[in-house]
Amino acid sequence: MLTDAAIRSARPSDKAVRLFDGGGLYLELAPSGGKWWRLKYRYAGVEKRISLGTYPQTSLKEARKRRDGAKKQLEEGTDPSASRKSATAVLRQAQQLTVEKVALEWLKHRSGAWKEGTRYMVEASLRNDVFPTLGARSVGDLQPRDIRDLVKGIEARGAGETAGRVFQRLRAIYRYAVVHELTSSDPTYALKPAEIFKPRKTKHRGSLSEGDIPEFFRRLENYDGNAATRLALELLLLTATRPGELRGARWEEFDEGAALWRIPASRMKMGTEHLVPLSRQALALLQEARGVQSTEGLVLVFPSPFYPGKPLSDGTLNSALARLGYKGIATAHGFRTLFS
Repeated sequence: MLTDAAIRSARPSDKAVRLFDGGGLYLELAPSGGKWWRLKYRYAGVEKRISLGTYPQTSLKEARKRRDGAKKQLEEGTDPSASRKSATAVLRQAQQLTVEKVALEWLKHRSGAWKEGTRYMVEASLRNDVFPTLGARSVGDLQPRDIRDLVKGIEARGAGETAGRVFQRLRAIYRYAVVHELTSSDPTYALKPAEIFKPRKTKHRGSLSEGDIPEFFRRLENYDGNAATRLALELLLLTATRPGELRGARWEEFDEGAALWRIPASRMKMGTEHLVPLSRQALALLQEARGVQSTEGLVLVFPSPFYPGKPLSDGTLNSALARLGYKGIATAHGFRTLFS
């Protein structure tokens, strides 16, 4: 049997030299000085050889361990050479499954649940913040530190909210990859957002308090701007809808006889139909809104005063609040906070 001392003292010659250890294991000394571990065995009556590594990178102890592993495969009826080729093929396939490839597959899988704008935003964040650094890496090679360093880098440039969203998207991508057997490990599993990101103060949209409402209505009653804008602000308070939902309201959505506003799923943030009961005050506002419109047959309840075919602009309601004296104090979206 071989010893480490015998291996170290062995010198190459002009022909390959074989130093046998036992069980078919031998060390082959090449004329160039290289030392290769080989295993000679028979499978289905045919003599075969496989390499078990090079010395000293693969020690004598490790070479014997690999020999014993190959012998066990033979006992189980498996050809070690064929098994190794299969493992190599799996490894090559895994190396071809890059983070970018799996992420794009996940995007395609999820896209049916998103609006087009949402998919664009998610894909853009991956292309801008993930693919340049990790995109070419094998999906099975990433370690928790790779994910941590990536999102910490995004946070360091002052984009804490983006960092959090990228982390959640990577977590979803790896859940998909594990479920579909594209990888066996999830490097995001051990990571907790609270242990990665610095605490951030949440800045809520400005809103009125309950005690502010009487004064607000007094100011609104004397508002000398566009009448449709005044009605929109008041209806926003009476329905607790989002500003975008109210600005895009269409007459066909209202069943005034049933006192119900049916907002279709296509206009809702969560993509599901929303039913809003209408109070008698809200119904009265709708009647007033009909009288305010100067053009018959308009589709929108609150059209832009400048472009009748389009809704009130995004900033119109907040500009009206500023004109009423609430700049920096209240926002249209803040009415939902008040209602809550």
